[in-house]
Amino acid sequence: MVTFFTLLFVLLAINAILLIFSVNGASEKFKQPIQKISETSITKLFPQQQSSETEYKKAV
Repeated sequence: MVTFFTLLFVLLAINAILLIFSVNGASEKFKQPIQKISETSITKLFPQQQSSETEYKKAV
């Protein structure tokens, strides 16, 4: 029983330490300025095809 509580408290302490570090790291990220993306840097993912859409090649 003592072993169970020892392991439980050790894991809770580790969890609390990791939580504190993660909260501190997240707050530092919010302090950095946000860069806005200009409209000219946005590219099209799917450019229009030059051939007509009804033109297909046979798969076989």
